[in-house]
Amino acid sequence: MTPLRVAYVLRVFPKISETFVASELAEVRRRGVEVRILSLRRPAEDVRHEIVARAGLDDLTVYDPREFPIILREFQPQLLHAHFATAATAKARDLAAEIGIPFTFTAHRYDVYEKAPADFADRAAAAGAVVTVSEANLRHIVKAFGVPAARIHVIPCGVDTERFQPDGRRAGPPLIVCVARLVPFKRVELLLEACAILRRRGVEFQCAIVGDGPCRDELETARIRLDLARTVELAGAAEQARVLGWWRRATAAVLPSDSEGMPVSLMEAAACGVPAVATAVGGIPELIEDGVTGFLTTPGDAEGLAGGLERLLRDPDLVARFGAAARLRAEEHFSLPRQVDRLLSVWRGLVGEAER
Repeated sequence: MTPLRVAYVLRVFPKISETFVASELAEVRRRGVEVRILSLRRPAEDVRHEIVARAGLDDLTVYDPREFPIILREFQPQLLHAHFATAATAKARDLAAEIGIPFTFTAHRYDVYEKAPADFADRAAAAGAVVTVSEANLRHIVKAFGVPAARIHVIPCGVDTERFQPDGRRAGPPLIVCVARLVPFKRVELLLEACAILRRRGVEFQCAIVGDGPCRDELETARIRLDLARTVELAGAAEQARVLGWWRRATAAVLPSDSEGMPVSLMEAAACGVPAVATAVGGIPELIEDGVTGFLTTPGDAEGLAGGLERLLRDPDLVARFGAAARLRAEEHFSLPRQVDRLLSVWRGLVGEAER
């Protein structure tokens, strides 16, 4: 079979909070797909996931939009793919129209619920296919934008279950880990409140919050106010190898968000055999099976969050049982090769139609 040639159009690449894009690109390349990356902006962050260099993605990335037409003429892609329905998809639509090939895009969270483009339906109609990361997103896209469900493919971002797996390092006091950007919708302050509740109940634990963002200063203030300085660590942004280290030490994962598409951090936790306590929003109930791989809670409920965490922190047998079930679920439903299989199937179908 002739290798596919796909050009990705991205707003910023690489981005520390979008591990899923780099992981997808690396797996697509591993499958023999020829790739170019057109990034509308350069990254502002110094921290990068090592997978970007390991997969040779830096060498395939172009940042000057004036060069995009030249690159596309030389590369002659069969298809363009964008992540997020906003600026990258708009650019992909324009470029695809100019050179007469199909484009597809993956819709995630903010581009579906918060900052969806006014012409979302038009972008979806122009695309060869729309991909989104959860059934919850699909339902919203159909209802809010009138996109026919038949045109939408639900393909969650996957996790590398060969790399993300348990290694038996857990030791010392139980460890709660939250990997999240420190932005308002992640509601990390609720986790601090839950930690304070657990402290008052005499539960022994430590907590690490891995990530950075505009809410860091207020979270630091709350951590001091709640007398959690010795209990909760604000660990900052971390590249993938360090994140893996945190998950392998974790007793429980937590995510108290008000809104989600399909959080990759919880997939990584599950792949490492870590049960999770998280809010029942967006695609999270498709990822966490309540009472089997973790516990689902109501958004905004610090007491509920603390209750779910306490059950895990006080019961090692429950952690082991839920963790084994979470690992199995990650392998069966969210492995990166499985998701890329599905994405490649969509692309090959479109390319076949375009070339007939």
